Amino acid sequence: MSTISIRQAVLADIEALSVLFDGYRQFYGKESDVAAAKQFLLDRFEHGESVLFIAHDGANPVGFTQLYPSFSSVSLGRIFILNDLFVNEGRRRKGVASGLLSASTDFARAVGAIRLGLSTALTNTTAQALYEREGWERDDDFFYTYAI
Repeated sequence: MSTISIRQAVLADIEALSVLFDGYRQFYGKESDVAAAKQFLLDRFEHGESVLFIAHDGANPVGFTQLYPSFSSVSLGRIFILNDLFVNEGRRRKGVASGLLSASTDFARAVGAIRLGLSTALTNTTAQALYEREGWERDDDFFYTYAI
């Protein structure tokens, strides 16, 4: 029987995180580049620019999520952006993503954040269904766009 455990990642998790992060990028159509994934994550650790959680099934790393800190000027409060959430394909639908979402919301609340937000591809209906099941609410009030 497998046991899923989730905890905040530390620098010692970098090798496992790099492989998971590379898988996440491949999911979104990018070429595999574990070295670049590792450097990107090392930069986030070095500068304190994100908070990562890692999920293990027994001793095997199977998923991660990454939160980026930001602020809401209007609300005068700290927010986090859940930018990345990934679970290895063979471990999906086993509660790993739900556990990562829960760890993320617990962390955000514990540090006094007023909001935790995320976005996903419009075509990623599987993820959207998970977020709705977990009580996340779709924001239909704001127009989201980007440049560059």
